[in-house]
Amino acid sequence: MTAARPLVFATRNRGKLVELHELLAGVPVELVGVADAQRRLGRDLPDTVEDAETFLGNAAKKAREVARATGWPALADDSGLEVDALDGAPGVHSARWAGAHGDDAANNAKLMRAMRDVPAELRTARFRCALVLADPAGPLGDELITSDGVVEGVILDAPRGAGGFGYDPLFFCPEIGQTFAEAGVGPKGHISHRARAMAAMAPRLRAYLAP
Repeated sequence: MTAARPLVFATRNRGKLVELHELLAGVPVELVGVADAQRRLGRDLPDTVEDAETFLGNAAKKAREVARATGWPALADDSGLEVDALDGAPGVHSARWAGAHGDDAANNAKLMRAMRDVPAELRTARFRCALVLADPAGPLGDELITSDGVVEGVILDAPRGAGGFGYDPLFFCPEIGQTFAEAGVGPKGHISHRARAMAAMAPRLRAYLAP
């Protein structure tokens, strides 16, 4: 594989793209998002229907579809919040739990309502991320490179912090003593579920993309 082929991150979520740029610092790759890929190619890329039952299944589907549509290697993540008191919900439905995809305010409001009567000791939760690299036009063929990451936390009864995205304002991480929204990309970037998945992915990604 030549160094000229960019790596497409299969997301339209600006927050995720910013995080991934930070996490891939030092990896010799040109990272582009879906919007940039569309501009370069002069055509729209399809929106993946995320109907798999697992984060890994959705990430694999997104990576394969974007890689096939662009002819470039594609890295996709699927990630979300698993709340123990809600039997693992919202899980793979995290981004669209309240209805519209990516409506963070509505999703957080629904979570606060669902957790209203849950005592502090039962408010445990975790963020989980699956990462998948697909490159059907390259040496990988039909194979995939995968990794995952998890970070444990607690759901608060009111949001804290103005940074981050998704459920970050309600997710308190004991490791850093803050919500992910209070921490922002900096401290969060070192211990988040996506950071841990990328730490496992990065050496394999670097080896694969090396000229």
